[in-house]
Amino acid sequence: MEHQIREKEAVTAEPDFWNDREGAEKLMSEITALKRSYEPWKDLKGKIEDLSELYSLALEEGDDSVETELKSGIDELGAELQQLRLMDMLSDEFDRNPVFLTIHSGAGGTEACDWVSMLYRMYSRWIERRGFKSEILDLQEAEGGIKSVTLQVKGDYAHGYLKCETGIHRLVRISPFDSSSRRHTSFASVYVSPVIEDDIEVDIRPEDLRVDTYRAQGAGGQHVNKTDSAVRMTHLATGIVVQCQNERSQHKNRDMAMKMLKSRLYEYYKAEKEAEKEKSAQEKKDISWGNQIRSYVFHPYNMVKDHRTKHETGNVQAVMDGDLDPFIESYLNFMWKQKKE
Repeated sequence: MEHQIREKEAVTAEPDFWNDREGAEKLMSEITALKRSYEPWKDLKGKIEDLSELYSLALEEGDDSVETELKSGIDELGAELQQLRLMDMLSDEFDRNPVFLTIHSGAGGTEACDWVSMLYRMYSRWIERRGFKSEILDLQEAEGGIKSVTLQVKGDYAHGYLKCETGIHRLVRISPFDSSSRRHTSFASVYVSPVIEDDIEVDIRPEDLRVDTYRAQGAGGQHVNKTDSAVRMTHLATGIVVQCQNERSQHKNRDMAMKMLKSRLYEYYKAEKEAEKEKSAQEKKDISWGNQIRSYVFHPYNMVKDHRTKHETGNVQAVMDGDLDPFIESYLNFMWKQKKE
């Protein structure tokens, strides 16, 4: 990496470097990305060498007064190493990109719509904890909660962190909507896809695309609710549906819906090439028993368990308040080990 950085920086010193502005900006981005990957490891290596030197001196002089400092230093370096390993796992092509995150209600009726509301709150809290920003692109309300909601989430490595949330999420609890206080099971699907740049080509044939317009729901002013400004796009060949209604202008909603569709199709075709088509079509699976990636049990005991990594916790409330990092990190570690094998 150090050699690559030197080579690329030498190119930037050439007199005609900025004549091709687009190419120049691309190369500068490559240098920045290389430095971002390389410099933290170089810095960590230097800290380890300094601590090792302190240890050697203490041994030579028989000085045990630095033992506390050495232990503290080792703990700090261990935590830093773990963080760098985590960053190393977020190395896929679009891991740094913003994402579209969609939550759909599944089996369970009113219960399922309430479950979508709970998941929306959970992800909103996690987004706040991370210092990320989110914007609602589409919201379909229903009796008892939310039928469907789509967010655009912006933040460094948003896709890298959130991609593991794609799948079916299962809730088990005593229903607040049941007068007999019986236990109910509800399901919701979560789908995450990266926001990709316009230079990524995704082939969408006009005959495969159906575009519907409709009146937006909820807040947004009189103009939003009196015109058919909301846009729904259906890709007939794959069954993928995207919706956008957050803008006043139908034109802007159409542009955002197309961007969402391209993102979803890119993921779909990528997974198809990798012979993992079922992973790219999580929303087309039956949103019901047997397909869940994670279970949230409120009764008869408290537990959240990820069925892929087997990571679990009894602190359900903390998870619902946005404490998702242990699940995300366990998934990244799980995938990292899978790749190594």
